[in-house]
Amino acid sequence: MNYGFVKMAAAVPEVRVADPKFNVQSIENLVLQAEGRGVEVICMPELSLTGYSCGDLFAQQLLLDEAEMALLHLMNISRSLDIISIVGLPVPYKGSLFNCAAVVQKGKILGLVPKTYLPNYREFYEQRWFASATQLAPEAEVWICGQLVRLSARQLFRTPTCTFGVELCEDLWATVSPSSLQALGGAEIIFNLSADNDAVGKLAYLRNLLSQQSAQALCGYVYSAAGFGESTQDVVFSGKAFILEYGKVLAQAKPHSLTAQIVEAEIDIERLRSERRVNTTFTANAAFAARFGLQRYTVVDTALIGQHEFEFTREVNAYPFVPTGKDLDERCEEIFAIQAEGLAKRLTHTRTSTAVIGISGGLDSTLALLVAVKAFDLLKLDHRGIVGVTMPGFGTTDRTYNNAVDLMHALGITMQEINISKAVIQHFDDIDHDPRVQDTTYENAQARERTQILMDLANQLGGLVIGTGDLSELALGWCTYNGDHMSMYGVNAGVPKTLVRHLVHWVAGRQEDVASKILFDIVDTPISPELIPADENGEIRQKTEDLVGPYELHDFFLYYIMRWGFRPSKVHFLATMAFAGKYDGETIKHWLTTFYRRFFAQQFKRSCMPDGPKVGSVSLSPRGDWRMPSDASRDAWLEECEGL
Repeated sequence: MNYGFVKMAAAVPEVRVADPKFNVQSIENLVLQAEGRGVEVICMPELSLTGYSCGDLFAQQLLLDEAEMALLHLMNISRSLDIISIVGLPVPYKGSLFNCAAVVQKGKILGLVPKTYLPNYREFYEQRWFASATQLAPEAEVWICGQLVRLSARQLFRTPTCTFGVELCEDLWATVSPSSLQALGGAEIIFNLSADNDAVGKLAYLRNLLSQQSAQALCGYVYSAAGFGESTQDVVFSGKAFILEYGKVLAQAKPHSLTAQIVEAEIDIERLRSERRVNTTFTANAAFAARFGLQRYTVVDTALIGQHEFEFTREVNAYPFVPTGKDLDERCEEIFAIQAEGLAKRLTHTRTSTAVIGISGGLDSTLALLVAVKAFDLLKLDHRGIVGVTMPGFGTTDRTYNNAVDLMHALGITMQEINISKAVIQHFDDIDHDPRVQDTTYENAQARERTQILMDLANQLGGLVIGTGDLSELALGWCTYNGDHMSMYGVNAGVPKTLVRHLVHWVAGRQEDVASKILFDIVDTPISPELIPADENGEIRQKTEDLVGPYELHDFFLYYIMRWGFRPSKVHFLATMAFAGKYDGETIKHWLTTFYRRFFAQQFKRSCMPDGPKVGSVSLSPRGDWRMPSDASRDAWLEECEGL
């Protein structure tokens, strides 16, 4: 089972200018290699059977005949193969010559796609030799290699797994490229046969262009450009090749290689389809194009073939919410700014300069406090307007208590301490609950007492209660209804737990020595609601991840379930790839089942969650990204989990 992934390849063969016999042999070797690795479609560069830089030799009948014979050779080789090969060659038709891509499979040419936009500037003079696809009638057919083949830029190709389109080099640079229209017409992957020459800065420009096009068209994009062997009389062809998916580069060739290369990657078709289904702009654009007939394409079905089995080589990020690499600081700064600006607007709107926050010494309340400090700085308000309340209870440990107190002092906010033990004991007496029974009532009474204190203090001080709960807790329902579930503005509502930890760590590295030391210790503290008394050594006994599972797994599940709508089997597969060597399949299955069970059961808490800012691509706000009935059945999802 390939879980919606299709393996595609961009190849850069070694060529000899005007030597189709040599070139097709080079191409054949690459095709056979790709077939053996389970590639479904392989794309070669522009005019790869002849070489792109033939110049006026394109007017020679011998070269055109040799190119056709080379294509016939490739067709014969393909008879015993499943792989679809896309190669470039010049094709004469009714007195004109067209720069074409030939789509070949199982001994047949499925179609010829001519280039639409021909450059005629700087070092390129294609209009000297070739005609544009715009000069062809829609029904144009050409006799080639013993068969009648459709010659049109208005055709797509449908395999058992996906639909793809083809464009050639300069087409991509057009203001409205053929690939944009092909995507609106149903193409999920675009193949580009190119002969883009090298120049200073051009590689980065091309990478950005391809990234933007694949993101804008919500598609996979496979690009192969001419390489070693092309004429270097005036320019150099460095063999650029890319495979992209929705803006992300999955694989890239090493430029300036003197040997042939194959670049392979698995494109996630289900991910692309999911994005298109929910992206109303894409569907509206498709409807607009349809009004003017811009998305009318003939769809050519390929041969029915068995499912391609291949080694899964794609890297799966175990922490999809956590920024990495060179953009780390910029991303963290942006996330932190979104949170702070959201709170600043709420403070301004309510005309208050007081924020009340429960400070436990844990990650969530620490991040909320840091956001509040940033918001107060933006508004040029005194930090003393932030009232941090530490509320020790039955499970509070010295470590979290001291960190809470020390952090508040270090940040210069107003600190209050209110021990909830006496009030909760009185409440137990009022409802006739035995405090020795440490059940849900025992725990939730403490959470609701703390929320009551914060709300009443906010009323007393004319301020707002700032919520500390995060996105992961909302997904799992790991909050007490009308307890820590409730606030007047939840600054962490869009931040998953793995990102909370990362942001606090990031801020710690930017603080003065005293605050930094405290923050680093908070990052290293086990996650716990501290509602159960500590152990005999005074250490935290109630560890959240022992109860609901590792947050790194739940955040992984959350991302792929919410962002892409993947079914349990695919989420499980991806998790086994991402966490190989850390969690086995059974462990992942167990916690994935827990996630689905809790996610469905706890929707009622999300249906009435407080306001809070969205910071990334996943949000569970009932007013924004996630609208789900609280009584939806979870049976189908749990049944699939059971079968894993």
